[in-house]
Amino acid sequence: MGESITLLEQIKEAFDCKEQDVRTYSPLALAYIGDSIYDLIIRSVVVERGNCSANLLHKKTVRYVSAVAQSKIVQALMEQFTEDEQAVYRRGKNAKPHTTAKNASPGDYMKATGFEAVLGYLYLTGQMDRILELVKQGIEKAGLEL
Repeated sequence: MGESITLLEQIKEAFDCKEQDVRTYSPLALAYIGDSIYDLIIRSVVVERGNCSANLLHKKTVRYVSAVAQSKIVQALMEQFTEDEQAVYRRGKNAKPHTTAKNASPGDYMKATGFEAVLGYLYLTGQMDRILELVKQGIEKAGLEL
């Protein structure tokens, strides 16, 4: 069997992307991709747990992808972050977004943005195992059974 490559590596290869230093990315760029990765994980779990209408899948997913839920998750995880993850989280949390949350306080929105930045950083540095570990533990510790 050949060596497996990550989804990110496949994307970079297929679209001829140049190597970038992730440390130079803005925290909002990290949060942008981190939001997608988090959403993909949650949607994957929801779909795998039961084939049902798209409307019902959406209702199940929304419970976990809201800024309020992500704020709870990140608060439950803070002690487990590495130094690098803490630094990325602070940068993301303190970034000045151009949008605001519809159904969350500014504080929850900022914490969620920090969490998404951490996930984006981990994804772009090839640490998918760490992402899955943090998301799973965060959901459990925050009392949001999936």
